[in-house]
Amino acid sequence: MRIDELFGSGRQTLSFEFFPPKNEEAEAQLFGAIDDLHPLQPSFISITRTGGGAHPTIDLTAKIQNELSFRAMSHLTCAGYTQEQIGEILDRAWSEGIRNILALRGDAAPGQQTFSVTEGGFANATDLVRFIRARHDFCIGVAGYPEGHPQSLNLTRDAEYLKMKVDLGASFVISQLFFDNSDFYRWRDHLHTMGCDVPLVAGLMPILNVAQTKRFVTMCGAKIPHPLLLQLESLESDPQSVHAAGVEYAIRQSEDLLANGVDGLHFYTLNRSKATVLIGQSLNMKHPV
Repeated sequence: MRIDELFGSGRQTLSFEFFPPKNEEAEAQLFGAIDDLHPLQPSFISITRTGGGAHPTIDLTAKIQNELSFRAMSHLTCAGYTQEQIGEILDRAWSEGIRNILALRGDAAPGQQTFSVTEGGFANATDLVRFIRARHDFCIGVAGYPEGHPQSLNLTRDAEYLKMKVDLGASFVISQLFFDNSDFYRWRDHLHTMGCDVPLVAGLMPILNVAQTKRFVTMCGAKIPHPLLLQLESLESDPQSVHAAGVEYAIRQSEDLLANGVDGLHFYTLNRSKATVLIGQSLNMKHPV
């Protein structure tokens, strides 16, 4: 059930990301989305970390893997945890049969502009990767930023930090969302020249809502290509047209990535399925579960 076993087969991976639901209605929507996406036979499913503890993330990852029989990955962040607590989370994940962890620093706390280190915790994902590698033999994934982390000094320094995580034991990288494939290709080439040659999976988010997309782009340091921005703003008052344009753009973006040898596609679903199903059906990327 390790994700690193998928790479090197000559097939490009297809994966989806979900977050733990907060109530019964949201839970029904989540499992409805997973059911809708099941015919696409994803390579793996990842579950984000929620605030207030990691148990919802671990519980949901274990359920998807052990009851629904999907290869699954749990996100783990430094934010809000001591090293001892992170060790306990990792032990629990291992005991549940989870073998894949996405190691992340985490975001700033609500209302704060910068990340604050928890007393007794880790300051960055580099230290977290080192700790995970020593604790259990997990398959470790990490995040990468084709346009640079919002707090990075420059793209080269950002790439150096990513290579450190790989050198410490990360097996693959999932990129932050981006809308201009040329940014991804430059980033990939830059990493390869540095000797960072683990699989790089492209993170994509279908555009469903213009205001929401602008907010996400601002938060993660990405950009919207100007022609796409003009198109979206011209359609903003017509949600159906925005949805159709977003799906069409994601299909074309994905086709170009696949044609240019991307290692995999990872869709940020926001716990919804309609757009991702349409994209997946168009790409016809079925994989054995």
